[in-house]
Amino acid sequence: MTKPLIITVDDDLDVLQIFERDLRQEYGNDFRILGANSGTKALEILKKLKLRNDSVALFLVDQRMPQLTGVEFLEEAMRMFPDAKRILLTAYANTDAAIDAINKAKVDHYLLKPWNPPQENLYPVINDLLEMWQVSFHPPFEGVCVIDYRWSSGGHQVKDFLTRNQIAYQWLDVEKNEQARHLVSYANSEFSQLPLLLFPDGSHLTKPSNVQIAKKVGLKMQAQMPFYDLVIVGAGPAGLAAAVYAASEGLRTVLIEREAPGGQAGTSSRIENYLGFPLGLSGADLAKRSVAQAYKFGVEILAPQTVTNIRVEGSYRIVTLGDNTEISCHALIVATGVSYNKLGIPGCEKLTGAGIYYGAAMTEALSCQGDNVCIVGGANSAGQAAMHLSKYARNVTILVRGDSLAKRMSKYLIDRIVETGNIKIKISTQVVEVLGKDKLETIILSDLETGKIESIDSNALFVFIGAKPNTCWLQEIVERDQDGFILTGSDLMRGNTQSKRWRLEREPFMLETSVPGIFAVGDVRYQSVKRVASAVGEGSVAVQFVHRYLSSF
Repeated sequence: MTKPLIITVDDDLDVLQIFERDLRQEYGNDFRILGANSGTKALEILKKLKLRNDSVALFLVDQRMPQLTGVEFLEEAMRMFPDAKRILLTAYANTDAAIDAINKAKVDHYLLKPWNPPQENLYPVINDLLEMWQVSFHPPFEGVCVIDYRWSSGGHQVKDFLTRNQIAYQWLDVEKNEQARHLVSYANSEFSQLPLLLFPDGSHLTKPSNVQIAKKVGLKMQAQMPFYDLVIVGAGPAGLAAAVYAASEGLRTVLIEREAPGGQAGTSSRIENYLGFPLGLSGADLAKRSVAQAYKFGVEILAPQTVTNIRVEGSYRIVTLGDNTEISCHALIVATGVSYNKLGIPGCEKLTGAGIYYGAAMTEALSCQGDNVCIVGGANSAGQAAMHLSKYARNVTILVRGDSLAKRMSKYLIDRIVETGNIKIKISTQVVEVLGKDKLETIILSDLETGKIESIDSNALFVFIGAKPNTCWLQEIVERDQDGFILTGSDLMRGNTQSKRWRLEREPFMLETSVPGIFAVGDVRYQSVKRVASAVGEGSVAVQFVHRYLSSF
């Protein structure tokens, strides 16, 4: 933790230097000492300190200064650091000034110059005030501060990116938090340029892209080498498992992820049927453990980074990244998973990120305290989100097109939902429209059995309505089914007719695509089992076929 500050302000440079020397000698081990020779300079310093979320323990300020008196300075300083203790110094016994200081600047001590010897006249006063300050001191949050309106789609994007990459942040609602409005001003920003991100070094970004944030927080996006034994695209459970097994077996491995390690599973609030975790674990926790394990074995992880193309040149597979750089490899595993389908109803596009969220239950749960929340979907991801949101929301309503949850949701999860008092299930129900000006306000529902239309007042709708594979970038490279899922192994044989793209005499390995040396695992693969454990299994199994492929050189 960064040490809190003692700030002294005096226009007499000789006095200021003596103050700084004495304070450092006495308090330098526990506090940073900072001096300024005018009130205006000190205020500019305070703005920067506030943007860095630093703590000020004590102000030691001369009263008679040009431009800004000590009292005037402390009035302003008090707004920025209200908990800091305040000592006013003066060479003149002025009763009016003392009264003014107490009334306006809430001065804790009024001290006459000279203070020598400091051991008798200065340090005892400071010691008492610092002890009082320490009692109520709470260490400031050390991380990224995000300032925006609650219903901002840009703010939601930032929060989701930081959450999924496990970057600690503090959220300040500019409409409800006065401090947030001041911070916008200190950063010389505009409310129209939100979200505003403040960093511990005092710098800031406005309306940043994920790439800008990634660069600022030190996420790795550039490959260290031009060639790897194995490139893995996608860092969900399947990709992470493949990376761990490959690297542990000596393969030079790079893992490329476009958003954040964990994939769709990483957004899950609770996974309770994963082997070895009887109490369950969050998707974020699983991702964190898996990433740590991958780093342990020397996996290089690039995130956020995209792959835009793959081309084959002899035994090499050339991977083009989103920044137009290239890396090459002998073998490649595609583990890009799936993305939630969009609702595609009137009003939906405008309100995405402003009350309508795809997944994101972990990101937005705290914002839903006391609200009425709706969830669309009837599979495990929807059930897990409902359980998590029920801890914060007043009521949670699950909207299901089918006639029950039993068709797609695990029984243990259904039982828990039924036992939760503030969760309600509406079956045979379809969302047909969403309404709201700047945020979601009303959800229009249709009963699929009776055709009856009804509305629900709600500020949050979480969507879990199936998914589509992330394979558009692969359409000219490997063979896919009509829905975009990648065909592998025996599925490349149709009516005993081998895929036209397959050129080798041997049959494709299990999990191998129509291009030799390119494999597909997890949800992106045709007819895969949509479970975390299955994805992990496929990722680990694929590595043995990578070895067999590499041994053919």
